[in-house]
Amino acid sequence: MAYLAAVVQLTTTTDVSASMAQAEALVAEAAGRGAQLVALPENVAFMGPEADKRALAQPVDGPLFRRLGELAGRHGIHLVAGTLPERGPDPEHVYNTSVLYGPDGQARAVYRKIHLFDVALGEGATHTESASVAPGAGAVRAETPLGTFGLSVCYDLRFPDLYRTLVRAGAELLFVPAAFTVPTGRDHWEVLLRARAIESQAYVLAPAQVGNNAPGRVTYGRSVIIDPWGTVLAQAPDRPGVIYAEIDLGRVHDFRRKLPCLDHERPTAYRVLP
Repeated sequence: MAYLAAVVQLTTTTDVSASMAQAEALVAEAAGRGAQLVALPENVAFMGPEADKRALAQPVDGPLFRRLGELAGRHGIHLVAGTLPERGPDPEHVYNTSVLYGPDGQARAVYRKIHLFDVALGEGATHTESASVAPGAGAVRAETPLGTFGLSVCYDLRFPDLYRTLVRAGAELLFVPAAFTVPTGRDHWEVLLRARAIESQAYVLAPAQVGNNAPGRVTYGRSVIIDPWGTVLAQAPDRPGVIYAEIDLGRVHDFRRKLPCLDHERPTAYRVLP
């Protein structure tokens, strides 16, 4: 089975209306080109002060989530809708939530980012995501007519056990909506994504934020689609836009049959000998 997939790159700002309009226009462009599957980046609607993000938070049936579901339904596509701030467990914390919508506009899966970006790297890359975001509770995969999807978000990319769990649950396509910093993106983004594709023998679709999002916040971009061999099929330039690639699930199963790494695992031996 083969079909066209699209990955959307955005420059989301503090202007929710303009940011959503940008996302909707690029999804419409992708659907107009025949894409059956479209993926949006992390922070689709807003990038800015944490207090404002908390104020924007809503339940998964709230107006911004519904708007993205309606977008999928209007174009008859599967939409991995990046992330939006979902109302969290307390007033100080939200969930960073990614929803998969089907062609009928209905939510098929809801994933809350597990790993939170608490780092102090210099070069403007000091973040404490856990101050305003609560972690999700588990991995999420979804069976669809376009394949079995494994959902993740941004910093999750650095934790390969999550992706192994998804692949063991049947994932054939892995999604990594992101807003990578420039220093980490420059040195790690493509390397990590290709590694996840190769070790998982799965397609990786990684839509990203790019450019000047808000005062003091610049994102790396370079959205990418990678095949199960680790080959980069498409990569975005440094501006908002859409990239495309053919997804052929037969290639996933062909690679896994020819190089059956997943069958050769020996977890009972993965221990340090005395």
